[in-house]
Amino acid sequence: MRAFLRSLMRGLARVFFRVDVQFRQSDFARERLLVVANHESFLDGVLLGLFLPIDPVFVVHTGVANNRWFRMMLSLVDYLAVDPTSPMAMKKVIRLIESGRPVVIFPEGRITLTGSLMKVYDGPAFVAAKTGATVIPVRLDGPSRSYFSRLSGKYPKQLFPKIRITVLPESSFPMPDAPTAKLRRRKSGEQMRKLMQEMIFASRPPQTLFAALCDAAEIFGRKRRLLEDVKQIEYSYNDLLKMALILGRQIERMSQPDERVGLLLPNLVPTLGLIFGLTARRRVPAMLNYTAGAEAMQSACTAAEIRTLLTSRAFVEQAKLGEKLSALQGLNIVYLEDVRERIGLGDKLWLVLWAIHRPRAFELKSTPEAAAVVLFTSGSEGKPKGVVLPHRAILANIAQIRAVIDFSVDDKVLNALPVFHSFGLTAGALLPVLTGASLFLYPTPLHYRIIPELAYDRSCTVLFGTSTFLANYARFAHPYDFYRLRYVVAGAEKLSDAVRNLWFEKFGIRIFEGYGATETAPVLAVNTPMAYRTGTVGNLLPGIEHKLLPVPGIANGGILHVRGPNVMAGYLKAEQPGVLQPPVSEVGAGWYETGDVVEVDDEGFVKIVGRVKRFAKIAGEMVSLEVVEKLATASSPEQQHAVSSQADPAKGEALVLFTTDGELSRELLAAKARELGLPELAVPRKIHKVESLPLLGTGKIDYVTLKHLAERI
Repeated sequence: MRAFLRSLMRGLARVFFRVDVQFRQSDFARERLLVVANHESFLDGVLLGLFLPIDPVFVVHTGVANNRWFRMMLSLVDYLAVDPTSPMAMKKVIRLIESGRPVVIFPEGRITLTGSLMKVYDGPAFVAAKTGATVIPVRLDGPSRSYFSRLSGKYPKQLFPKIRITVLPESSFPMPDAPTAKLRRRKSGEQMRKLMQEMIFASRPPQTLFAALCDAAEIFGRKRRLLEDVKQIEYSYNDLLKMALILGRQIERMSQPDERVGLLLPNLVPTLGLIFGLTARRRVPAMLNYTAGAEAMQSACTAAEIRTLLTSRAFVEQAKLGEKLSALQGLNIVYLEDVRERIGLGDKLWLVLWAIHRPRAFELKSTPEAAAVVLFTSGSEGKPKGVVLPHRAILANIAQIRAVIDFSVDDKVLNALPVFHSFGLTAGALLPVLTGASLFLYPTPLHYRIIPELAYDRSCTVLFGTSTFLANYARFAHPYDFYRLRYVVAGAEKLSDAVRNLWFEKFGIRIFEGYGATETAPVLAVNTPMAYRTGTVGNLLPGIEHKLLPVPGIANGGILHVRGPNVMAGYLKAEQPGVLQPPVSEVGAGWYETGDVVEVDDEGFVKIVGRVKRFAKIAGEMVSLEVVEKLATASSPEQQHAVSSQADPAKGEALVLFTTDGELSRELLAAKARELGLPELAVPRKIHKVESLPLLGTGKIDYVTLKHLAERI
């Protein structure tokens, strides 16, 4: 009778929930087998019981098992209700596995309240390590959108959402080497957390940016209003799709498939619509840095073979870009005001009567490996290089971030980082749009008084910024301006200890420092609530391989080389316009050399020692310029400091400190160096007072300018 009911329910589930089961692991014939799955709803146990090719015992949280709906559904399978925090309960599970009975367990214990991974308990991992069982991770995607989930009321529910079950390759959990049982248990739990995060990431579907937008609109509802900018108009997914469709249709008339089209536009919702629209018609948006000089912009256009540049008269006037534009050669400059005037009655009828109802049909056939956008490096090491990011890289990075941080429809992101910067584009703009979070776009991060007020007025919960920007926001903000913030993520430059302490003291907020590069779309590592360590940039994201190559003269760490699905397709350089140069390093093809010297501890936390180019060789010793900056900050926490180097006939190189503190002396620095145990070589010989440090448009300190200044002093 039970077999008949299971067969009947399996058929009904396939019809109503359109269950799609993907087996990337098919061998369930193991003597000791433990299946672990994420927990999205009260349907999870039944779905796994119906579609897995085994007859397991389900281990469920006692609190969940007490729900009458869950008990009713579990009546079709064998289950054991346990408290995951109880060691005695885990002994029952160990005996089950050792008896040869396959077991299914939800390491989170409770059903997700965020749509993302919740706390992972140590018990299931310790069971796997103790029994030596083969662990098969299974990802459930879709049950959280059903009425059997526990997500908040903001999350749109569906009667019969499409459900995907992905069975991933097996893993094993050797017992960790640790002096105590408690520590072994904790280390096992960390292994399980990382496995679950890898599972969430690895089960993502391959797709393009426009397809991901269409999916998000279907999941969260076309009418959901989630976008806002300085015009103070709220836009829905439907509005964003309309912009993408109509703008994409117009621009394709003046361009060719796979052509790189330059964009010189601020953080506004139509800019996002244009990006999605261009990618849908296989045009590649090349995001130009409008804070760069005319020469750098011309080099960028040459490298990417840009023939058409899209901008706005209003933006050119407000940002005073007229002189830069007039200096650019060989470009057809198109203004969006003119594009809007060309939209005729036929275009409007096409949009309203057909395109908006079938947006997926608008997309030209493409692949995740096709170029999605081109971003440009700052040119700090020469001419700007075009970084070609395929759809695969951007969407992989979004999936990696989502696997470790729980962004959801309950969040509102305030993004003032420009979308020509990878941090501002991927994390600040595309991530919230594709995950259902609300987004407020602000055109510049330099309005230090306005942005804290916006965070307060719009009840923002997530803020992205650089250390420099966050320092200035804290300086001008009221202590209550950031009362709703739950995530403040710092990237693009090293987070100053003074900024970290200021935010904690003034707002009670812990900043999560991350690390990445434009070439990695951009995030490589980030601290999270589940894995945080001060002084590091967190764990590497799921799916990223890494190797450290030693550097002569530097005792600790090595140059970081990475490979993963979020790594760029390659460079475009002005010396060989339009020629894609795939990533390659000393490690091999497909690897990207970050140029950063890092240390990775035994728990996977990454500590940045410094950039290879940010070391000075003084009297035969390698001295990190970042260590010298830390010394200056420790001596004068309220001021800004940056260090460069200059040639020195006697010692090879000498340090030059640029500071806004006119009272800072070499004697004060030497005393602080002795207190901190730093060598005398870390004390700069020259100290130069400046009114402010030069910054790039991304908020990073402009070390190229400082290097030129140092050479002239």
